[in-house]
Amino acid sequence: MEYTPISPFMRPISHAHLRVVERPEASVPGRPVNKWELLRELSKAQAAFGVTERDLTVLQGLLSFFPDDALGGNTEMVVFPSNKAICERLNGMPCSTMRRHIARLVDAGLLMRRDSPNGKRYARKRGEERVAFGFDLSPLYCQSEEVARAAEAVREAEDRVRRLREVVSLMRRDLAALAEFGEEVQPGLGLWDQFRDKAVLTARALRRKLTLEELSAFRADLEALLDHARNVIDGPETEKMNTNGANIERHYHNSNEESIDLEPALEKGGAAVGAPDVETDAPGADVEEADTRRVPKIPLHLVIAGCPSLKTFYQGDIRHWHQLFDAACHVRPAMGISASAWEEAQRFMGPEQASIVVVAMLERFADIRSPGGYLRALTSKAAAGEFSCGPMVMALMSRRSAA
Repeated sequence: MEYTPISPFMRPISHAHLRVVERPEASVPGRPVNKWELLRELSKAQAAFGVTERDLTVLQGLLSFFPDDALGGNTEMVVFPSNKAICERLNGMPCSTMRRHIARLVDAGLLMRRDSPNGKRYARKRGEERVAFGFDLSPLYCQSEEVARAAEAVREAEDRVRRLREVVSLMRRDLAALAEFGEEVQPGLGLWDQFRDKAVLTARALRRKLTLEELSAFRADLEALLDHARNVIDGPETEKMNTNGANIERHYHNSNEESIDLEPALEKGGAAVGAPDVETDAPGADVEEADTRRVPKIPLHLVIAGCPSLKTFYQGDIRHWHQLFDAACHVRPAMGISASAWEEAQRFMGPEQASIVVVAMLERFADIRSPGGYLRALTSKAAAGEFSCGPMVMALMSRRSAA
Protein backbone atom coordinates (compact mmCIF):
# COMPACT_ATOMS: atom_id res chain seq x y z
CA MET A 1 0.00 0.00 0.00
CA GLU A 2 1.42 3.37 -1.04
CA TYR A 3 2.19 5.71 1.84
CA THR A 4 0.67 9.20 1.65
CA PRO A 5 2.46 11.69 3.89
CA ILE A 6 0.38 14.17 5.82
CA SER A 7 0.87 17.64 7.25
CA PRO A 8 0.88 18.33 11.01
CA PHE A 9 -2.84 19.12 10.81
CA MET A 10 -3.62 15.72 9.23
CA ARG A 11 -3.98 17.02 5.67
CA PRO A 12 -2.47 14.84 2.92
CA ILE A 13 0.63 16.30 1.24
CA SER A 14 0.49 15.89 -2.52
CA HIS A 15 3.37 14.39 -4.48
CA ALA A 16 3.54 17.66 -6.39
CA HIS A 17 4.53 19.23 -3.06
CA LEU A 18 7.21 16.65 -2.50
CA ARG A 19 8.68 17.38 -5.93
CA VAL A 20 8.86 21.09 -5.05
CA VAL A 21 10.36 20.43 -1.62
CA GLU A 22 12.95 18.02 -3.00
CA ARG A 23 13.82 20.40 -5.85
CA PRO A 24 17.61 20.95 -5.96
CA GLU A 25 18.84 24.39 -4.99
CA ALA A 26 20.29 24.97 -8.49
CA SER A 27 16.77 25.01 -9.93
CA VAL A 28 15.49 27.72 -7.59
CA PRO A 29 15.44 31.16 -9.26
CA GLY A 30 18.35 33.28 -8.18
CA ARG A 31 16.50 36.59 -8.28
CA PRO A 32 13.19 38.01 -7.06
CA VAL A 33 10.22 37.67 -9.41
CA ASN A 34 7.37 40.15 -9.71
CA LYS A 35 4.32 38.33 -8.40
CA TRP A 36 1.86 39.91 -10.84
CA GLU A 37 4.04 39.21 -13.89
CA LEU A 38 4.38 35.63 -12.68
CA LEU A 39 0.59 35.39 -12.32
CA ARG A 40 0.12 36.67 -15.90
CA GLU A 41 2.61 34.08 -17.19
CA LEU A 42 0.80 31.36 -15.25
CA SER A 43 -2.50 32.50 -16.73
CA LYS A 44 -1.02 31.99 -20.21
CA ALA A 45 0.37 28.55 -19.26
CA GLN A 46 -2.51 27.42 -17.05
CA ALA A 47 -3.28 24.32 -19.11
CA ALA A 48 0.25 23.00 -18.55
CA PHE A 49 -0.28 23.19 -14.78
CA GLY A 50 -3.85 21.91 -14.74
CA VAL A 51 -5.45 24.99 -13.20
CA THR A 52 -8.44 27.06 -14.25
CA GLU A 53 -9.23 30.76 -14.38
CA ARG A 54 -11.16 30.45 -11.10
CA ASP A 55 -8.17 28.77 -9.46
CA LEU A 56 -5.99 31.67 -10.59
CA THR A 57 -8.52 34.15 -9.23
CA VAL A 58 -8.09 32.60 -5.78
CA LEU A 59 -4.31 32.63 -6.21
CA GLN A 60 -4.51 36.30 -7.12
CA GLY A 61 -6.41 36.93 -3.90
CA LEU A 62 -3.73 35.14 -1.87
CA LEU A 63 -0.97 37.06 -3.64
CA SER A 64 -2.70 40.30 -2.69
CA PHE A 65 -2.08 39.46 0.99
CA PHE A 66 1.67 39.26 0.36
CA PRO A 67 2.97 42.77 1.12
CA ASP A 68 5.80 42.92 -1.44
CA ASP A 69 5.48 43.00 -5.22
CA ALA A 70 8.41 40.61 -5.58
CA LEU A 71 8.60 37.00 -4.48
CA GLY A 72 11.99 35.65 -3.49
CA GLY A 73 15.02 37.10 -1.86
CA ASN A 74 15.27 36.46 1.86
CA THR A 75 11.61 37.21 2.54
CA GLU A 76 9.44 34.47 3.95
CA MET A 77 6.61 33.86 1.50
CA VAL A 78 3.84 32.77 3.86
CA VAL A 79 0.47 34.57 3.96
CA PHE A 80 -1.97 33.86 6.78
CA PRO A 81 -5.38 35.44 6.07
CA SER A 82 -8.50 33.89 7.57
CA ASN A 83 -11.06 32.16 5.37
CA LYS A 84 -13.39 35.12 5.91
CA ALA A 85 -10.73 37.61 4.80
CA ILE A 86 -9.94 35.57 1.67
CA CYS A 87 -13.62 35.32 0.68
CA GLU A 88 -14.12 39.05 1.20
CA ARG A 89 -11.08 39.72 -0.98
CA LEU A 90 -12.67 37.47 -3.63
CA ASN A 91 -15.90 39.50 -3.74
CA GLY A 92 -17.90 37.18 -1.51
CA MET A 93 -16.91 33.81 -2.95
CA PRO A 94 -18.47 31.00 -0.86
CA CYS A 95 -16.00 29.54 1.62
CA SER A 96 -16.53 26.00 0.33
CA THR A 97 -15.76 27.13 -3.22
CA MET A 98 -12.65 28.98 -2.08
CA ARG A 99 -11.34 25.92 -0.22
CA ARG A 100 -11.93 23.74 -3.29
CA HIS A 101 -9.87 26.07 -5.49
CA ILE A 102 -7.09 26.25 -2.92
CA ALA A 103 -7.00 22.45 -2.86
CA ARG A 104 -6.52 22.47 -6.65
CA LEU A 105 -3.65 24.95 -6.34
CA VAL A 106 -2.08 22.75 -3.69
CA ASP A 107 -2.46 19.64 -5.86
CA ALA A 108 -0.86 21.53 -8.78
CA GLY A 109 2.20 22.23 -6.64
CA LEU A 110 1.76 25.99 -6.79
CA LEU A 111 0.88 26.46 -3.15
CA MET A 112 1.76 24.74 0.14
CA ARG A 113 -0.07 24.65 3.43
CA ARG A 114 1.98 25.33 6.54
CA ASP A 115 -0.42 24.36 9.30
CA SER A 116 -0.07 25.30 12.93
CA PRO A 117 -0.70 22.69 15.64
CA ASN A 118 -4.26 23.96 16.08
CA GLY A 119 -4.91 24.57 12.38
CA LYS A 120 -5.06 28.36 12.75
CA ARG A 121 -3.18 30.77 10.50
CA TYR A 122 -1.02 33.35 12.22
CA ALA A 123 2.47 34.77 12.56
CA ARG A 124 4.40 34.86 15.83
CA LYS A 125 7.79 36.22 16.79
CA ARG A 126 10.14 34.18 18.91
CA GLY A 127 12.97 36.53 19.74
CA GLU A 128 14.55 37.52 16.46
CA GLU A 129 12.77 34.74 14.59
CA ARG A 130 9.34 35.02 13.02
CA VAL A 131 7.22 31.93 12.58
CA ALA A 132 4.21 32.02 10.23
CA PHE A 133 1.52 29.46 9.61
CA GLY A 134 -0.71 29.71 6.56
CA PHE A 135 -0.21 29.39 2.80
CA ASP A 136 3.35 29.21 1.54
CA LEU A 137 3.89 30.85 -1.88
CA SER A 138 7.44 29.55 -2.29
CA PRO A 139 6.37 26.63 -4.57
CA LEU A 140 5.01 29.19 -7.02
CA TYR A 141 8.28 31.12 -6.85
CA CYS A 142 10.36 27.97 -7.29
CA GLN A 143 8.47 27.12 -10.48
CA SER A 144 8.64 30.64 -11.96
CA GLU A 145 11.19 29.65 -14.62
CA GLU A 146 9.13 26.61 -15.58
CA VAL A 147 6.04 28.82 -15.78
CA ALA A 148 7.88 31.27 -18.04
CA ARG A 149 9.00 28.48 -20.38
CA ALA A 150 5.50 27.02 -20.57
CA ALA A 151 4.01 30.46 -21.29
CA GLU A 152 6.52 31.05 -24.08
CA ALA A 153 5.68 27.68 -25.59
CA VAL A 154 1.99 28.63 -25.59
CA ARG A 155 2.79 31.93 -27.33
CA GLU A 156 4.85 30.16 -29.96
CA ALA A 157 2.01 27.70 -30.59
CA GLU A 158 -0.46 30.56 -30.89
CA ASP A 159 1.85 32.32 -33.35
CA ARG A 160 2.07 29.17 -35.49
CA VAL A 161 -1.71 28.92 -35.55
CA ARG A 162 -2.07 32.61 -36.43
CA ARG A 163 0.41 32.41 -39.31
CA LEU A 164 -1.10 29.19 -40.65
CA ARG A 165 -4.55 30.77 -40.45
CA GLU A 166 -3.34 33.70 -42.56
CA VAL A 167 -1.82 31.32 -45.10
CA VAL A 168 -5.04 29.29 -45.36
CA SER A 169 -7.03 32.51 -45.80
CA LEU A 170 -4.74 33.58 -48.66
CA MET A 171 -4.92 30.14 -50.25
CA ARG A 172 -8.73 30.33 -50.15
CA ARG A 173 -8.59 33.66 -51.96
CA ASP A 174 -6.10 32.25 -54.49
CA LEU A 175 -8.47 29.37 -55.21
CA ALA A 176 -11.45 31.69 -55.65
CA ALA A 177 -9.44 33.95 -57.99
CA LEU A 178 -8.21 30.99 -60.05
CA ALA A 179 -11.78 29.69 -60.33
CA GLU A 180 -12.93 33.03 -61.73
CA PHE A 181 -9.99 33.23 -64.11
CA GLY A 182 -10.41 29.62 -65.17
CA GLU A 183 -14.05 30.24 -65.99
CA GLU A 184 -12.91 33.00 -68.37
CA VAL A 185 -10.21 31.03 -70.20
CA GLN A 186 -11.91 27.60 -70.15
CA PRO A 187 -15.63 28.13 -69.58
CA GLY A 188 -18.08 25.33 -68.96
CA LEU A 189 -15.92 23.13 -66.74
CA GLY A 190 -17.71 21.99 -63.58
CA LEU A 191 -14.32 22.07 -61.89
CA TRP A 192 -14.54 25.83 -61.35
CA ASP A 193 -17.81 25.50 -59.42
CA GLN A 194 -16.18 22.90 -57.17
CA PHE A 195 -13.28 25.26 -56.49
CA ARG A 196 -15.63 28.12 -55.71
CA ASP A 197 -17.62 25.92 -53.32
CA LYS A 198 -14.42 24.88 -51.54
CA ALA A 199 -13.40 28.52 -51.19
CA VAL A 200 -16.78 29.41 -49.68
CA LEU A 201 -16.71 26.47 -47.25
CA THR A 202 -13.18 27.37 -46.17
CA ALA A 203 -14.23 30.97 -45.54
CA ARG A 204 -17.03 29.74 -43.30
CA ALA A 205 -14.68 27.43 -41.42
CA LEU A 206 -12.26 30.31 -40.80
CA ARG A 207 -14.95 32.10 -38.81
CA ARG A 208 -14.41 29.48 -36.12
CA LYS A 209 -11.40 28.96 -33.90
CA LEU A 210 -9.54 26.14 -35.65
CA THR A 211 -6.76 24.02 -34.22
CA LEU A 212 -3.32 23.67 -35.79
CA GLU A 213 -4.24 20.20 -37.04
CA GLU A 214 -7.48 21.44 -38.64
CA LEU A 215 -5.68 24.34 -40.33
CA SER A 216 -2.97 21.98 -41.58
CA ALA A 217 -5.62 19.76 -43.12
CA PHE A 218 -7.20 22.77 -44.87
CA ARG A 219 -3.78 23.82 -46.14
CA ALA A 220 -3.06 20.38 -47.59
CA ASP A 221 -6.45 20.25 -49.34
CA LEU A 222 -6.11 23.75 -50.74
CA GLU A 223 -2.56 23.13 -51.96
CA ALA A 224 -3.73 20.12 -53.94
CA LEU A 225 -6.66 22.05 -55.43
CA LEU A 226 -4.51 25.07 -56.28
CA ASP A 227 -1.96 22.91 -58.08
CA HIS A 228 -4.77 21.17 -59.96
CA ALA A 229 -6.34 24.49 -60.95
CA ARG A 230 -3.00 25.91 -62.10
CA ASN A 231 -2.21 22.80 -64.13
CA VAL A 232 -5.61 22.94 -65.85
CA ILE A 233 -5.25 26.64 -66.63
CA ASP A 234 -1.62 26.35 -67.75
CA GLY A 235 -2.42 23.47 -70.10
CA PRO A 236 -3.73 24.50 -73.51
CA GLU A 237 -3.82 28.18 -72.58
CA THR A 238 -0.17 28.64 -71.61
CA GLU A 239 0.80 30.52 -74.76
CA LYS A 240 -2.24 32.76 -74.47
CA MET A 241 -1.47 33.55 -70.83
CA ASN A 242 2.16 34.33 -71.58
CA THR A 243 1.06 36.69 -74.36
CA ASN A 244 -1.36 38.43 -72.01
CA GLY A 245 1.38 38.71 -69.38
CA ALA A 246 3.73 40.31 -71.88
CA ASN A 247 1.02 42.78 -72.88
CA ILE A 248 0.43 43.68 -69.24
CA GLU A 249 4.17 44.11 -68.74
CA ARG A 250 4.40 46.47 -71.72
CA HIS A 251 1.35 48.36 -70.42
CA TYR A 252 2.98 48.88 -67.04
CA HIS A 253 6.28 49.84 -68.63
CA ASN A 254 4.72 52.38 -70.98
CA SER A 255 2.48 53.95 -68.35
CA ASN A 256 5.26 54.22 -65.76
CA GLU A 257 8.29 55.27 -67.81
CA GLU A 258 9.14 57.87 -65.20
CA SER A 259 9.06 55.27 -62.37
CA ILE A 260 12.45 53.75 -63.16
CA ASP A 261 13.71 53.85 -59.57
CA LEU A 262 12.24 52.07 -56.61
CA GLU A 263 10.71 55.05 -54.78
CA PRO A 264 14.04 56.99 -55.04
CA ALA A 265 13.00 59.81 -52.71
CA LEU A 266 12.26 57.32 -49.95
CA GLU A 267 15.47 55.36 -50.56
CA LYS A 268 17.60 58.45 -50.05
CA GLY A 269 15.57 59.64 -47.10
CA GLY A 270 15.61 56.21 -45.46
CA ALA A 271 14.24 56.19 -41.96
CA ALA A 272 13.89 59.96 -41.88
CA VAL A 273 10.79 59.76 -44.00
CA GLY A 274 9.07 56.92 -42.18
CA ALA A 275 8.51 56.34 -38.51
CA PRO A 276 11.40 54.67 -36.65
CA ASP A 277 11.31 50.87 -36.83
CA VAL A 278 10.48 50.01 -33.22
CA GLU A 279 8.31 47.27 -31.77
CA THR A 280 4.85 48.56 -30.87
CA ASP A 281 1.48 47.04 -30.14
CA ALA A 282 0.20 47.75 -33.62
CA PRO A 283 -2.90 45.70 -34.43
CA GLY A 284 -2.40 42.66 -36.64
CA ALA A 285 -4.01 42.11 -40.00
CA ASP A 286 -7.55 40.91 -39.49
CA VAL A 287 -8.57 37.90 -41.56
CA GLU A 288 -12.01 39.23 -42.43
CA GLU A 289 -10.62 42.69 -43.25
CA ALA A 290 -7.95 41.15 -45.49
CA ASP A 291 -10.52 39.07 -47.35
CA THR A 292 -12.27 42.23 -48.57
CA ARG A 293 -9.21 43.24 -50.64
CA ARG A 294 -8.67 42.01 -54.18
CA VAL A 295 -5.63 40.10 -55.39
CA PRO A 296 -3.13 42.52 -57.03
CA LYS A 297 -3.70 43.00 -60.74
CA ILE A 298 -0.04 42.61 -61.60
CA PRO A 299 0.66 38.96 -62.55
CA LEU A 300 2.56 36.95 -59.96
CA HIS A 301 5.05 35.65 -62.52
CA LEU A 302 6.16 39.24 -63.22
CA VAL A 303 6.82 39.76 -59.50
CA ILE A 304 8.96 36.62 -59.38
CA ALA A 305 10.78 37.58 -62.58
CA GLY A 306 11.54 41.06 -61.24
CA CYS A 307 12.80 39.78 -57.88
CA PRO A 308 15.26 36.92 -58.60
CA SER A 309 17.13 37.50 -55.31
CA LEU A 310 14.21 35.90 -53.50
CA LYS A 311 15.28 32.45 -54.75
CA THR A 312 18.58 32.84 -52.92
CA PHE A 313 16.85 33.24 -49.55
CA TYR A 314 13.72 31.14 -50.07
CA GLN A 315 13.90 27.70 -51.64
CA GLY A 316 10.17 26.90 -51.89
CA ASP A 317 8.04 27.07 -55.02
CA ILE A 318 6.10 30.28 -55.58
CA ARG A 319 3.17 29.71 -57.90
CA HIS A 320 0.43 31.32 -55.82
CA TRP A 321 0.03 34.45 -53.75
CA HIS A 322 -0.07 32.58 -50.45
CA GLN A 323 3.35 31.15 -51.27
CA LEU A 324 4.71 34.64 -51.91
CA PHE A 325 3.28 35.67 -48.52
CA ASP A 326 5.06 32.74 -46.85
CA ALA A 327 8.30 33.78 -48.55
CA ALA A 328 7.91 37.39 -47.36
CA CYS A 329 7.29 36.15 -43.79
CA HIS A 330 10.49 34.10 -44.10
CA VAL A 331 12.81 36.90 -45.28
CA ARG A 332 11.24 39.76 -43.31
CA PRO A 333 13.10 39.16 -39.98
CA ALA A 334 16.47 38.82 -41.74
CA MET A 335 15.88 42.19 -43.41
CA GLY A 336 15.50 43.88 -40.03
CA ILE A 337 11.79 44.65 -40.46
CA SER A 338 9.93 44.44 -37.15
CA ALA A 339 6.78 42.41 -36.68
CA SER A 340 4.76 45.55 -35.98
CA ALA A 341 5.89 47.22 -39.25
CA TRP A 342 5.02 44.05 -41.16
CA GLU A 343 1.57 43.75 -39.56
CA GLU A 344 0.83 47.42 -40.23
CA ALA A 345 1.82 47.00 -43.89
CA GLN A 346 -0.55 44.04 -44.22
CA ARG A 347 -3.32 46.04 -42.62
CA PHE A 348 -3.16 48.96 -45.07
CA MET A 349 -1.82 47.25 -48.21
CA GLY A 350 -3.29 43.80 -47.90
CA PRO A 351 -1.07 40.75 -47.39
CA GLU A 352 -0.37 40.19 -51.10
CA GLN A 353 0.70 43.75 -51.88
CA ALA A 354 2.72 43.92 -48.64
CA SER A 355 4.49 40.73 -49.71
CA ILE A 356 5.30 42.24 -53.11
CA VAL A 357 6.80 45.29 -51.41
CA VAL A 358 8.99 43.19 -49.10
CA VAL A 359 10.43 41.01 -51.89
CA ALA A 360 10.95 44.12 -54.05
CA MET A 361 12.83 45.72 -51.15
CA LEU A 362 14.95 42.57 -50.89
CA GLU A 363 15.99 43.08 -54.52
CA ARG A 364 17.25 46.59 -53.71
CA PHE A 365 18.27 45.84 -50.13
CA ALA A 366 21.75 47.37 -50.46
CA ASP A 367 20.23 50.71 -51.52
CA ILE A 368 17.77 51.03 -48.61
CA ARG A 369 19.20 52.54 -45.46
CA SER A 370 16.42 51.49 -43.08
CA PRO A 371 14.12 48.73 -44.41
CA GLY A 372 11.75 49.05 -41.46
CA GLY A 373 11.39 52.81 -41.78
CA TYR A 374 11.11 52.49 -45.56
CA LEU A 375 8.26 50.00 -45.24
CA ARG A 376 6.49 52.22 -42.72
CA ALA A 377 6.78 55.17 -45.14
CA LEU A 378 5.22 53.13 -47.95
CA THR A 379 2.52 51.96 -45.54
CA SER A 380 1.69 55.57 -44.75
CA LYS A 381 1.32 56.27 -48.48
CA ALA A 382 -0.90 53.19 -48.85
CA ALA A 383 -3.07 54.35 -45.94
CA ALA A 384 -3.54 57.65 -47.75
CA GLY A 385 -4.44 55.86 -51.00
CA GLU A 386 -1.28 57.12 -52.72
CA PHE A 387 0.63 53.88 -53.30
CA SER A 388 0.62 51.03 -55.81
CA CYS A 389 3.12 48.20 -55.96
CA GLY A 390 2.93 47.93 -59.77
CA PRO A 391 5.47 50.69 -60.52
CA MET A 392 7.91 49.14 -58.02
CA VAL A 393 7.88 45.82 -59.83
CA MET A 394 8.11 47.36 -63.28
CA ALA A 395 11.01 49.55 -62.14
CA LEU A 396 12.85 46.37 -61.18
CA MET A 397 11.96 44.78 -64.51
CA SER A 398 13.32 47.85 -66.31
CA ARG A 399 16.58 47.67 -64.35
CA ARG A 400 17.02 44.01 -65.27
CA SER A 401 16.34 44.78 -68.95
CA ALA A 402 18.87 47.61 -68.93
CA ALA A 403 21.56 45.54 -67.18
